[in-house]
Amino acid sequence: MTPLEKLEILTAAAKYDVACTSSGVDRRGQKGLLGNGVAAGICHSFAGDGRCISLLKVLLSNDCAFDCAYCVNRRSQECRRATFTPEELCSLTMEFYRRNYIEGLFLSSAVVGSPDNTSERMLAVLKKLRREHRFGGYIHVKAIPGASPELTYQLGLYADRMSVNIELPSQRSLQLLAPQKSKEKILTPMGMIRDGIWENETALSTYRHAPSFAPAGQSTQMIVGASPESDRQILQLSEGLYRKYRLKRVFYSAYMPVVSDRNLPALGTPPPLLREHRLYQADWLLRFYGFSASEILDEEAPHFDPLLDPKCSWALRHMEHFPLEVNRAPYEMLLRVPGIGVKSAQRIRQARRYAVLEEQDLKKLGVVLKRARFFLTCRGTSMSPLPTDDPRVLAGVLRERTAFHRTQLPGRDSPAWLEQPEQLSLFSPTKEDRTKCLTGQI
Repeated sequence: MTPLEKLEILTAAAKYDVACTSSGVDRRGQKGLLGNGVAAGICHSFAGDGRCISLLKVLLSNDCAFDCAYCVNRRSQECRRATFTPEELCSLTMEFYRRNYIEGLFLSSAVVGSPDNTSERMLAVLKKLRREHRFGGYIHVKAIPGASPELTYQLGLYADRMSVNIELPSQRSLQLLAPQKSKEKILTPMGMIRDGIWENETALSTYRHAPSFAPAGQSTQMIVGASPESDRQILQLSEGLYRKYRLKRVFYSAYMPVVSDRNLPALGTPPPLLREHRLYQADWLLRFYGFSASEILDEEAPHFDPLLDPKCSWALRHMEHFPLEVNRAPYEMLLRVPGIGVKSAQRIRQARRYAVLEEQDLKKLGVVLKRARFFLTCRGTSMSPLPTDDPRVLAGVLRERTAFHRTQLPGRDSPAWLEQPEQLSLFSPTKEDRTKCLTGQI
């Protein structure tokens, strides 16, 4: 098998790992057009200064010794198998870099033989790139659960970012769908990476030439929809991971049925893309808006509303805090108003030091008034065209607007919108409702 044939197999097998962003398009260059998009292996991440970095996203091997039920590369699955040698993968990476296709490498792997054997092969790739080829680009490497701490630490000395996939939200689901993995085997390397980063920060503060260890931090990935855990359980797990292991990011991957198993959703079932989207929205609230998982979802409402984002749902359940006077409200409460983001809240805090803000000023500051107007007052005057004393009225209006906007999107027939067809049908706007929306009556 030639290196290019291996590349085709192993880049396709890596597409289910979402610890970076990628469009997945395969658009060839055409006469009269600039550039092209190729699905095979090119993904994108983002630097701390906002630059987009192109990465070669590839597996070292898809010849897995494990038999995880949800994985397309599992041992019992019939598929083409391939394994790169360290020399082949280093050569491809450098040739792609020299042609300006990529700026870095995203390296993961199936478990070849044993976790230690796989980690040794991945370490050989990183050593060759850094030492022999003098490659200074960005490298993101996946640590293998169950590998020895020494090998995991060595990987961190050559990589910019490390990640360990937690895969499923509970030990019970791991035992059912991935019996060779366990909560302990996954969390142990995460704790070791956390300690290595902390020790490295201490060493660099006293000796600036100390070798760096995973300077871009660590992340993880969680599969959503393959197991029966609620959104609340997933969000609580994410909150605990952020707090205990200092993760930079938790990625959520909507499960796509690619293999047949009685413990998994049937083949042909659409992936829960809307649920994945809501989890990312809630994750943002955890990281930047001061929310806790118990505030976003509780025992009475353990799942997200398909027609309202998590922040709006929280506000409607806690109308005792609203409406807020925009000229006097604390910054922490401004962040909790639907339609106000971090930047617009900072602009409001800065602008009201010099002038009394009016409704027209908020729009200039970036506030989304179509949602925020129901939860704010300016100089004691409500901006809402409807009474706000009944949350059910507001909930109906906001859900109706969401359903109306979805009917205007070209992708309404995608699986994301069809995941909850019964809820969508309840809030499908009539011709009269559309006229009211367009005229600003609701």
